[in-house]
Amino acid sequence: MAAVSASRPNIVVVMADDLESGTLPYFPNITRHLVREGASFQRFFVTNSWCCPSRASILRSQYVHSHGVLTNTAPEGGFDRFHTLGLERSTVGTWMQQAGYRTALMGKYLNHYPGATAEPAFVPPGWNEWAVPVRALYDEYGYRLNENGGLFDYGWSEEDYLSDVLARKARDFIAGSKQPFFLLLTPTGPHNPANPAVRHAGAFPLVTAPRPPSFNQEDVSREPHWLRSRPWISEAGRDRIDERFRARLRSMLGVDDLVGTVIEALREKGELDNTYIFFTSDNGFHLGTRRLPQGKTTPFEEAIRVPLVVRGPGVKADSKIRQMGVTIDLAPTFAELGGAKAPPFAEGRSLAPLLRGRPPEQWRKHTLIEFVRPVNPSSGAQTPVPAYQALRTNRYTYVRYDTGERQLYDLAADPYQLYNLADCADPVLVTRLEGLLRAMAACSGATCREADSLQPQ
Repeated sequence: MAAVSASRPNIVVVMADDLESGTLPYFPNITRHLVREGASFQRFFVTNSWCCPSRASILRSQYVHSHGVLTNTAPEGGFDRFHTLGLERSTVGTWMQQAGYRTALMGKYLNHYPGATAEPAFVPPGWNEWAVPVRALYDEYGYRLNENGGLFDYGWSEEDYLSDVLARKARDFIAGSKQPFFLLLTPTGPHNPANPAVRHAGAFPLVTAPRPPSFNQEDVSREPHWLRSRPWISEAGRDRIDERFRARLRSMLGVDDLVGTVIEALREKGELDNTYIFFTSDNGFHLGTRRLPQGKTTPFEEAIRVPLVVRGPGVKADSKIRQMGVTIDLAPTFAELGGAKAPPFAEGRSLAPLLRGRPPEQWRKHTLIEFVRPVNPSSGAQTPVPAYQALRTNRYTYVRYDTGERQLYDLAADPYQLYNLADCADPVLVTRLEGLLRAMAACSGATCREADSLQPQ
């Protein structure tokens, strides 16, 4: 085990569930304590815009084709797949623990945990403290919590609200830590049904969902069949979208309060200035864009782009980072900041140089997004999207579906992705993007960091 130094920083990660980019100004603690005191990534993406594959990528620093957790449910995905493959033996939790950190995971773990392959009280390796719902986690009331191998039921009282329970446990974990700690907090807000705490039930009474040009997209004639077949959203449907947006904001106020509790606990312990705090989400969400009343799993910006805000030692307050980041970068970043060693299978890049204002001369030029349709069509995919592989570059989004259909968007000229250029673009450009996509889809370990920096020929 690495020698433990009192000067090593603590690391706290707060990861929302299904939070799209652009909503952080609604949340006062996140805005005041993180955005204004830290760095915001302007282009941060997921490897897969669906919960379990994305979370597996975060825990392991691997693209989906490498870790093999393809969907949210068994047999090809979910907790059962992660567990059966033995992926828990090496995650960011074990890396940080082996480096001398006290570790904790509190909140949602992987979809359908503990599944059919583990005991209800199972706690994976790598975590000194564990507080994860095993039943009714999305309701935030009336759930069962696995607390370090003991199962405890919570009811419907105000003090039982899950985000508040996690906040109290995080506070106690911080107060009781006598060594550097790594705390992964994963509340369920604003995931459907987006239940708020009682105190937030009346918030945002007049707020409406954003109406970008992609909202209820008018012209879909050049899009793949799955999008062309989407009906126009009616006025009543738009009203429902507005109410869903308000519910999601109310749910996120509980997460915002959790952030406030963490900040205060760190301040009381005298560790705030020695702690990196990361705030992000596992995927984005559609609210009327692309004619989708709700959902994710698409290759569009609304689903694949998520917030990432970081404050901590050496991070410039109220700053912006333009370099492209990906969720597979998180675990290598934590490892570098804490003096841990990421294993050879890790495919991401440490963001630490960007946080310190010293970007390396060579950085990624694109990333890979993958999606696989579940075998069981009722397993939770909320959109009718076929399987695809996509390349997101600094300028383009290029998508190849298993149906043979393609999409290509020039984000410099068309930031809302309204004009699919796949059938009219320069064939040389399409060939270049196809080659880069194939290189990314075939990469493994360190070769992913070679493939993501290839220059178009």
